[in-house]
Amino acid sequence: MIVKRVLAAALGGVLFAAAGVAAAGNFSSDRQVDFFAKGTHQFYVWCSGTGDYVATAEGANAEEAQMKLYTAAKASGKTSCWPVWQGRVANS
Repeated sequence: MIVKRVLAAALGGVLFAAAGVAAAGNFSSDRQVDFFAKGTHQFYVWCSGTGDYVATAEGANAEEAQMKLYTAAKASGKTSCWPVWQGRVANS
């Protein structure tokens, strides 16, 4: 009788954990979709030795927008800056 209860509790725990993993997967997949989506992307531009700032850039995906910001920062003399992706900005 006790063995059945332990097995039932273990099965319930496994099912509960699986449901939690599935729910967490849904949250991360939205972020992955945003990274590869076309649109306006927001970045925190980290600079060593100078002030950091927040900027946005258009791109076919976050990587293209990031490189546009990096190139623009370099062209303006900020050679030690790197944009860190924060998310995609919703179009209004």
